[in-house]
Amino acid sequence: MKEVDLSNPEVVRYIVKRFGLRMNKKLGQNFLIRRDVVDDIADAADLTVGTPVLEIGPGIGTLTQGLAETGADVTAVELDDKLLPVLDKTLEHYDNVRIIHGDIMRIDIEETMNHQPFTVCANLPYYITTPIIMKLLEQRLPIEKIVVMVQKEVAERMTFGPGSKIYGALSVSVQYYTEPHLLFEIPPHAFMPAPEVTSAVVSMDVRKEPPVHVTEEKRFFQVVKAAFGQRRKTFANTLKSTGLGKEDVARILTEAGIDGQRRGETFSLEEFADVANAWSRIIEAGR
Repeated sequence: MKEVDLSNPEVVRYIVKRFGLRMNKKLGQNFLIRRDVVDDIADAADLTVGTPVLEIGPGIGTLTQGLAETGADVTAVELDDKLLPVLDKTLEHYDNVRIIHGDIMRIDIEETMNHQPFTVCANLPYYITTPIIMKLLEQRLPIEKIVVMVQKEVAERMTFGPGSKIYGALSVSVQYYTEPHLLFEIPPHAFMPAPEVTSAVVSMDVRKEPPVHVTEEKRFFQVVKAAFGQRRKTFANTLKSTGLGKEDVARILTEAGIDGQRRGETFSLEEFADVANAWSRIIEAGR
């Protein structure tokens, strides 16, 4: 197959017809048909020649092509075995692209990326966006930057702060591990087939250290999970869902200087950390 623009709608139709492809909705397969969007995503990743970059779900290779043309060393992980022969053809002219057949949720990512620092750049399948992002962050992989296209609502959840109705556990987790920025939106007609939702690109610079001091990280996220598990309840009541008694909750909130009548969606990362650290101090004092 000649080297062509894989974002060209006519090329996409040709590839779909030639290989007898059927877009798998279950795997979130919507192919980009806007070259400017491909270029903008690749530019956002700040790639240079030889930069190791991980792409998740390359599809027919549209974004992969854009990444490869930066000179970066691209590793693309594709779950759908029907797309492997397609990628062999569409990307045959790029010697800086490696295709891995596998499930990103199951493979050893650090080993796949040769235990070296790398960038992630991908159009994530919408049905599994959050689990993928959390795996990338929680495993403390040597990732320097993450640039992903996701559903607009998810992008807003990742980047919005306290006080917003969509601020939640994902917001806190992403902002704990990274500095996220919502870069731009992408309309449905930029894809084939067109999805029912608007997409957006988020850039996340992975932090070397969290923005808040946390004595026990596990307890910090336990508090966050409780706070957003029952959003309509006061924070004091949600803390009881962790197994704490009324008196213990009162002691923790007093120690942290927190008004327990507030709701979790109003809490900053610092306030969640204050509660978690107060909880840890009280437990330590009781030993």
